[in-house]
Amino acid sequence: MPDFSPTEYAVPGFVALVLIEMIWAWRTRRDAYEPKDTLTSLAFGLGSTVAGLISGGVFLALFLWVWQFRLFEIPWSWWAFALCFVLDDLAYYWIHRFGHRVRWFWASHVNHHSSQHYNLSTALRQTWTGFLTLGFAFKLPLVLLGFHPVMIAICGGFNLIYQFWIHTEAIGRMPRWFEAVMNTPSHHRVHHATNPRYLDRNYAGVFIVWDRMFGTFEPESDEEKIRYGIVKQLGSFNLLWAVFHEWIGIAQDMWRAPWKHKLSYLLREPGWTHDGSRETSDQIRENWLQRKSAAENSVATGNPVARHGEAA
Repeated sequence: MPDFSPTEYAVPGFVALVLIEMIWAWRTRRDAYEPKDTLTSLAFGLGSTVAGLISGGVFLALFLWVWQFRLFEIPWSWWAFALCFVLDDLAYYWIHRFGHRVRWFWASHVNHHSSQHYNLSTALRQTWTGFLTLGFAFKLPLVLLGFHPVMIAICGGFNLIYQFWIHTEAIGRMPRWFEAVMNTPSHHRVHHATNPRYLDRNYAGVFIVWDRMFGTFEPESDEEKIRYGIVKQLGSFNLLWAVFHEWIGIAQDMWRAPWKHKLSYLLREPGWTHDGSRETSDQIRENWLQRKSAAENSVATGNPVARHGEAA
């Protein structure tokens, strides 16, 4: 059983790529980096590393305990690693999808989306509180199948390494065959967008085929400039607020909500409210589609769409 952590070896490469992108930004896109935003991202990365060291041992011990109940004896071979990598990426897709569709998970994952800039430093915005969501349970089926927990951890490390390079605007689109199968900067820019057409799309880690299979794929449009961040922007570079603001929001909503709705503020999608005072991503997209359809119809018929408060 190998003792190998791929992310440790990748750190120098991460640093080198960030420096290269900074040079590119200085020469061609000065607005791609903002000093306070970048410092916040770096602090996120440091904090998530510490949190991972604290909780990682507990999770590994749990996985090793579950492994004794495995159904098959899967060897340490190249085909086992390849299969484990694919299945681990499928598990990541569902962890990531739940991270956007269940507020309890979103409270942890929102950290990664909190920057209004999109560059390689954004990839470092990893959660400090992921252990609270128990998202690791999505990978327990791999353990029960017989993949050793260390093998799963190694595959997860390579998955994380792959995802680093797709956090950039310096790369447009890859060759068509690559875009069809793999997650790319273009696909992941969509995922980080707050534009209504892009909300909660492209959850893939490595293989974009999962989104194509499960109906969550959206291509990047050349006609619409992407706006990054979250629907309600932080408006602050305060690190602790960035880390914990959604947990605080959940606590406030549950405190104010009627008893029969309290649990829904944990388990329903982000933006859901019992009184309809906020909008979910589905509602935002539906309203946008209705406005878009009305505008297209008005052009086709020659009748202008009425503005808010005006007669048609």
